[in-house]
Amino acid sequence: MTRNGKLVTAAGAVIALVLAPVAAVAGTSSPSAAHRPVIIHVVEHAITDTVQEFHPPKNSRGDVLGFHNPVYNAANTRQVATDNGYCIRTVATGMTEWECTWTTLLPGGHITVEGPFFDNGTNTTLAITGGTGRYTGAEGSMLLHATGHPVGSEFDFIFTLTR
Repeated sequence: MTRNGKLVTAAGAVIALVLAPVAAVAGTSSPSAAHRPVIIHVVEHAITDTVQEFHPPKNSRGDVLGFHNPVYNAANTRQVATDNGYCIRTVATGMTEWECTWTTLLPGGHITVEGPFFDNGTNTTLAITGGTGRYTGAEGSMLLHATGHPVGSEFDFIFTLTR
């Protein structure tokens, strides 16, 4: 083999070594290689919810709802976590609405959400804004579904983690 032939062969081998990992990474980011969402379903028992009204006894924009509640497994038979958060009333007439932020303190880490809550029990979807521990970098959404007896005394938190 000539000297130029050896150089071309060596250059080809180097290029192959450099591009192989890049191709492998690019291949794993394709839609067909994407991982499936992780679903976590827990049930909050809303026993500490406290509203501070600015203009009692009327609902008013700016009222604050604070809470730190026990959270149970999906079967609602065993406490597995707690939550801690607050909501600010943003709509005080008709279908009243709150904007909320809270953290669910799960075994292995925490998941934080932000989004709407309606007093009448309408399902809402909140954004997962982050996490800690095994949930570090968490992204996705959480369905909030009012349940319990009376309705609204318990809430299904159904987290869909896309990352």
